[in-house]
Amino acid sequence: MVEGGTQVREGILSAVGNTPLVQLVRLFPQFPSQVFVKLERFNPGGSIKDRTALTMLRDRVRSGELVPGRSVVVESSSGNLAIGLAQVCAYYGIRFVCVVDPRTTRQNLAILTAYRAEIEVVEHPDPATGEYLPARLDRVRELCERIPYAYRPDQYANPLNAAAQRDTMAEIVSALDGRIDYLFCSTGTCGTLVGCAGYLRDAGLSTRVVAVDAVGSAIFGGAPAPRLIPGHGASVVPPLAAGASPDEVVHVSDLDCVVGCRLLLTREAILAGGSSGATVAALRRLIADIPAGATSVLILPDNGDRYLDTVYSDEWVTRHFGEITHLWKDERS
Repeated sequence: MVEGGTQVREGILSAVGNTPLVQLVRLFPQFPSQVFVKLERFNPGGSIKDRTALTMLRDRVRSGELVPGRSVVVESSSGNLAIGLAQVCAYYGIRFVCVVDPRTTRQNLAILTAYRAEIEVVEHPDPATGEYLPARLDRVRELCERIPYAYRPDQYANPLNAAAQRDTMAEIVSALDGRIDYLFCSTGTCGTLVGCAGYLRDAGLSTRVVAVDAVGSAIFGGAPAPRLIPGHGASVVPPLAAGASPDEVVHVSDLDCVVGCRLLLTREAILAGGSSGATVAALRRLIADIPAGATSVLILPDNGDRYLDTVYSDEWVTRHFGEITHLWKDERS
């Protein structure tokens, strides 16, 4: 330790985890219960997927299965995991090939380029489903067959994805001495949901786990449909979803996500990503059923700086949803 209590860390990857847990007091001022948010934006790569990326690669590097200068990591990602993997690969000197699609944001592509990741863009969706994810996964398989010493972490099926998030939940439980009545998790690969819920069950806690899925997502039996917010929901059911056992599933729309994000910004000065807004929307929908004095925790997966051209662009919001600023400027719950 140095003066002021600042902890000296060895290497940027040692800064992954131990993110802040913050109590919100302005979001819903008439709500007679406590609301906390886990701010995963404070991971060095800017999102909760830093935990996943590090957990999926670190032990393979240490064991010699991934060799700097020889091995190649190949993965499909809409953004946050890609950046987490790019950071880990850059640190260890490992080549990284990332498969994206045209919906990947300009900011994410710029960050990946800065990390010297190789970007493969799938230009056309899967002809059978009309979705990009199956086409991206097909491209990953093709690349792995063609590239020598390729390794596919496969975030959609890798149990280490969920295992990484047990630490997230352990940090929350420790900070609140286990007094958590509701946990709100947005879903995509289902790694956060499965890992956090598994930790709660193993700890013997009775926390009610709310999975926040997207309208148009197939994860919990819905019909796939076009969505605007990347990283929230999925057009195919990820294998990790087989281990998901939430107490409740709430489906929120793209509009709900935007309003949730804007409420966080205008009332709490928190610039958060689209799936974070989804958890706010889910809490808002269930707020009448949450008893006074309960403690709710929302996991906010990432920062909003990667959504400046979408969620936080007034022009983009108006183009897709019309004039809706009154939904976060005038309304109070």
